[in-house]
Amino acid sequence: MSRIGKAPIVLPAGVTVSVDEANLVTVTGPKGTLTEQVTGNIQVTLVENEGKKEVLLVAGDDKKETNAKHGLYRALIANLVTGVSNGFTKSVTINGVGYKCAVQGNKLVLNIGFSHPVNMEIPAGLTVTCPSATEI
Repeated sequence: MSRIGKAPIVLPAGVTVSVDEANLVTVTGPKGTLTEQVTGNIQVTLVENEGKKEVLLVAGDDKKETNAKHGLYRALIANLVTGVSNGFTKSVTINGVGYKCAVQGNKLVLNIGFSHPVNMEIPAGLTVTCPSATEI
């Protein structure tokens, strides 16, 4: 069996998961709704363990392709849960003497070794923050 596939997916508060007869998994949370079709000999079950709701994936046999899909679908469903609860984030750390960044209005201003600051316009729909002078 897949080691990744055996791990339960703990659902955070505000996230609900439903599974229909065709193994179509629907995950709903504060940031939207996402779906994933689970194929192969894998069953998706919802359980409540010590007051926490969890999603478990169970492989029906021990074939190589079933084990591969077992881990794959567990990772995909875990990503769906993360996507509807936290959304996508990417963090960048700038390393260098005198390197720094700042957000000014809808522009990201980078001082990264050039003789002038680099101004990048932030695309609509994205949120960019600089919690420190070297983190974006």
